[in-house]
Amino acid sequence: MTAKKTAVNDVLLYLTLYELYMNYKVFALLVVIVATIAAAGCTGLSSGSIAAPGTPPDITHITTSANRLMADDKAVMAGSGESAMMPVPTSAPTAGDITGPGIDTKIIKTADITLEVKDVTGTVDSLKAVATAQGGYLSSTSIQKDYNNQLTGTVTIRIPSAGFDNAIAGAKALGTVKSISTNGQDVTEEYVDLQAQKTSYTNQLAQYNVIMKQSTKVEDIIAVQEQIDQVQTQLDQLNGRLNYLNNRIDLSTITVYLQEPEPVGGQAGHDFVATINEGIAGFLGMIDAIIIFFLTVLPLIIIGIIGYGIYRWKKGKNPAQPAPDKK
Repeated sequence: MTAKKTAVNDVLLYLTLYELYMNYKVFALLVVIVATIAAAGCTGLSSGSIAAPGTPPDITHITTSANRLMADDKAVMAGSGESAMMPVPTSAPTAGDITGPGIDTKIIKTADITLEVKDVTGTVDSLKAVATAQGGYLSSTSIQKDYNNQLTGTVTIRIPSAGFDNAIAGAKALGTVKSISTNGQDVTEEYVDLQAQKTSYTNQLAQYNVIMKQSTKVEDIIAVQEQIDQVQTQLDQLNGRLNYLNNRIDLSTITVYLQEPEPVGGQAGHDFVATINEGIAGFLGMIDAIIIFFLTVLPLIIIGIIGYGIYRWKKGKNPAQPAPDKK
């Protein structure tokens, strides 16, 4: 019996040791698995710090831009009001951004000259020749007589700005200068502002045209077309102002006032017929004044006559009593 118990105890001890050995192996395997998972997790985190999970940066930027454009399109298509229909340009340059050493100064040059000449008509032709020599043209001319029967004239010539000074010198040589004034108006700031606004409206118009192509509903097409018409109107006005400024900048304006010299002793000769006519005109004017005065006071005369008649009638009806004799 004792030998059997000893054998059984030996078997149980062996089994216990074997179980402990197997548990140790399982434990070691678990430790290895946990360490492997931890290492894999750290590797994943470190790689995530280099490149964020999801879309790459470029694709994210493109997607954000696309979503922004789609949001703008939805706002327009939904008819969310004029503020949604009219996008505010953020990339349009301003005068402060554009002005700099590379911007050409825009100057409108004008001049006014008064000349005393012997022959007004001939001087007009000479001024036309001066303008043509500088690559310009005669814009307008006007000739009339003054109270002394002397000719006076006004001539306007347009010449390229590069020939402005030469044209003034040529005009001054045609007679005696009585007065002269020149002016240079700097419109650079206005010109740059108009160019910036033109760029902004052009970009808006292009955006609305893209939206128009994507529109399918009638009400959406009408709403977008209204915005296109408004932007086009503003753009046309800007182009008109720019064309006007370009014309004034490229072609300077010189206005010349012509007059003949005063004759010695005033007006030459004496015109008796003119004197008689002036006398007759004065006589007729006096008669007109008397008639006007008479018609003006006529109501007062009529009232005075009626009052005097009433007075005479009452006086005849009640004759004056003779004074009693005193004894």
